[in-house]
Amino acid sequence: MREVVLVYLDRSGGLQKFVHDCKKYNDSKQSYAVYRFIISINPSDIAELDATLGNYILHNPLQAAQIFQSVCFIAIKTLSLIEQLQTEAQISILLKPTHLPPLPSYVLSLSAYPFNYTSQRFYMSEGIVIAMGTVTKYTQGARFLCTEETCPFSEGRFRCIRVHCPGATESATVRTDFVCSLCSSPLQEDMKFRVLGDKQIVEMIDAKILNALKGYSNDKSHFRIQAFTVFLR
Repeated sequence: MREVVLVYLDRSGGLQKFVHDCKKYNDSKQSYAVYRFIISINPSDIAELDATLGNYILHNPLQAAQIFQSVCFIAIKTLSLIEQLQTEAQISILLKPTHLPPLPSYVLSLSAYPFNYTSQRFYMSEGIVIAMGTVTKYTQGARFLCTEETCPFSEGRFRCIRVHCPGATESATVRTDFVCSLCSSPLQEDMKFRVLGDKQIVEMIDAKILNALKGYSNDKSHFRIQAFTVFLR
């Protein structure tokens, strides 16, 4: 699968964009615990190259991102794109599909029962935005050091880092009760390596509300419309 990923990135122009993004990181004077890359993917093109990888991306995007992460890490080390990068875990890959298959199973509808959306895969959702919050900051990644001076994890290497994953809360990335996996001593965040990003909370409502706003209904059954919250990061 790694070979297919490399071939797709080369053919789609994603590899050139990745090299350009690496150059911006390498030229920056800021220190990063996590290097974040957004990779646009066309599921149809990938499925033509390798059906297994295409299916994996559509239905297991978090695990598929790890394959891209491995390829990107090898590329960075082979081409010496980011001198400061030390470990593969410092790379955060966000796969951004250009489209999804036009099938009902890929449409997220909160008005349809039952709610069988237990898998962490891509869905499409349409709705009407009824409220928007202000843009605030959230932590994309952070480095932690062991408080025990004799522990190897107390050194200034990137052995204990936390990276935000889709669907996770802020406390999953940054809090004060993390412990060292080597000696069980408390971990302390190295604040100068915290990586921040923008997030915005949006309230949406199902597009079917437009039928209710017409002032009449063809059926006499009662229905209820409820807004849902979307986090844009």
